[in-house]
Parts: sequence; structure tokens; C-alpha cells
Amino acid sequence: MSIRVGIIGYGNLGRGVECAIKQNKDMELVAVFTRRAPETVSILTESAAICKIDDVANWQGRIDVMILCGGSATDLPVQTPEFVKMFNVVDSFDTHARIPEHFENVDKVAKENGHVGLISCGWDPGMFSLNRMYASAILVDGSDYTFWGKGVSQGHSDAIRRIEGVKDAKQYTVPVEAALAEVRTGSNPELTTRQKHTRECYVVVEEGADKARIENEIKTMPNYFADYDTTVYFISEEELKANHSGIPHGGFVIRSGKTGWNGENKHIIEYNIKLDSNPEFTASVIVAYARAVSRLAKEGQSGCKTVFDIAPAYLSQLDGAELRKTML
Repeated sequence: MSIRVGIIGYGNLGRGVECAIKQNKDMELVAVFTRRAPETVSILTESAAICKIDDVANWQGRIDVMILCGGSATDLPVQTPEFVKMFNVVDSFDTHARIPEHFENVDKVAKENGHVGLISCGWDPGMFSLNRMYASAILVDGSDYTFWGKGVSQGHSDAIRRIEGVKDAKQYTVPVEAALAEVRTGSNPELTTRQKHTRECYVVVEEGADKARIENEIKTMPNYFADYDTTVYFISEEELKANHSGIPHGGFVIRSGKTGWNGENKHIIEYNIKLDSNPEFTASVIVAYARAVSRLAKEGQSGCKTVFDIAPAYLSQLDGAELRKTML
């Protein structure tokens, strides 16, 4: 029997989830829930329903996993605890500093209602988190480094778009090349947040908007821009569409460590990704973990989970015997 999946929010990430479900033969998309008028939303899956988000409670018992595709700034902190009352859920909450708080909020409600809620799923947090954990467990005497980009951050772009007077925006995270090169030498430098990345913001504003206020709100936004050297470019809507319509991304997780009795041997573990589409890759990670959530729920588990809590075999369509035969 297919895993029945619902999607809440049909933007870039929601469309990516829909495409990923098509590639996973043990899953089916049964419904998309939107704040827009359903008749104005067009999806690719002909068999799936398009519903108002206010009608979501009517789908209890008909959806195995609900995937939440809202933004981390204001949507997910409210939506995930609310919807885990009714469904097993997966979200991509990516405000790293607030993950412990979000976990506690979701865990309490999920346990009270007997559901599984997986939070902060994607590539960072998500796949990068796993690589940091594995590498630090192996190279105990060492240092972790994470570099993002160059690429579009969906969460940061969304945070800018929510500022009053902003019509549209794209934000690029850019690694500082000198810092990346130094880390790869194995010298274990101590680098501040500001020394590792810069942020470039391309912003379209509403007519008559106060650009000075908007630029200040961007540059001083906690958890997003305050700790970085941030450049804001005000451009036209036409320029944004012509030059910034894609959503590429990528990055590096590096662990530099030592082994031996006196730490005489150096080692570097590096994991990197290069993505044509940030939301489609993120969606592919989420869908794999939706499979794991369905399996955990069938086992009777409940509460909030992160990628650290999920055994790798739970992600795969293959059973244990096939995994041992083909991948071990």
C-alpha cells in the first residue's frame, strides 16, 4: 500500500515535493492544501485534491504523512505544533538557533497526540547535520567547518520578502574563498561567522517604499543577517526575473582532525553538494524522511524527531536484505 502524502503550501518547495513523490513508487500525493483560493492553484498530479488549508482537519485518517512547506520565519513555528496534533508531519525548519525551542514545542504536542513530527529536514539542517555528526564522532580531535553557497537561500529570501515594503527578493550566501582555502590546509583556524560568509541581497520594493529602512531591517535581522557582512542591492522587478530567476545552491562540510598517540597524522573529511535547484533537492531529502516517519508511526513511535534519530535504512525503498547486498 502506498504511503499517502499531503502537502501544506504550494510554493517552490511544495512543487519540489510533488515532483519527488512522483519518483518514489511507494508514495502517492493525495492532497495539496493552500491559503490561496484552490481554483487558482494548478498542480501536476491529476489525481490529487487541491483544498483550502482551513479544511485540513477533514483529512485526518486519510493522510499518512503531511509535509509542511511553509517558511521558517513565521509559518513553521506555528504550523508544525498545530498540524502534528492531527497528522504525522515533516518540516524543513532551518533557523538553526531556534531548533531546540522548536523541537520542544513539537515534541510535547506530538507525544500528547500519538504522532511523529520530524523537524529541520533538508540539506542544512539535514544532510549537512549528519555529516557534521559522523565526522566529529570519527575524528574526535578536530574542528568542524560549514560553508554554504554560492547560492540562493530560500529561508533568507523569504525573511526579506516579509519586510514591509518589499515586493520580491533573492538572497545569495557566498563563501569567503580565503577562509575555505585555509580550512582545507588542515590548520584548524578559528573563524567567526563573519569571516566565513558574506550575504548578497537583491531586493525589489513597492513604489514609494523607504529603502533606507528596508536596508537597515535586513542588515540588523537577528539569526539571518546581523552577524554577516551584508550587501543590499535594490533592483527592478525585470532585472530580478532576468538575472535571478534560478534557485541554485551548494556548500561544503569539512572536518579537520588528528589521529595518533600525539596527534601526528592529519585527516580531512569533506562532503560537498552542487545543486541546480535548492528546493527540489531539499524536497527530495524531505520525501525520503517522510517514508521514515511513516514507518516509525506504524511501529507505534511518537514525539519529535530529527535526522539524528532516524536509522539510514528507514529512508530507502529497498529492504534490509537488498541494502546489504547492493550497498554495504
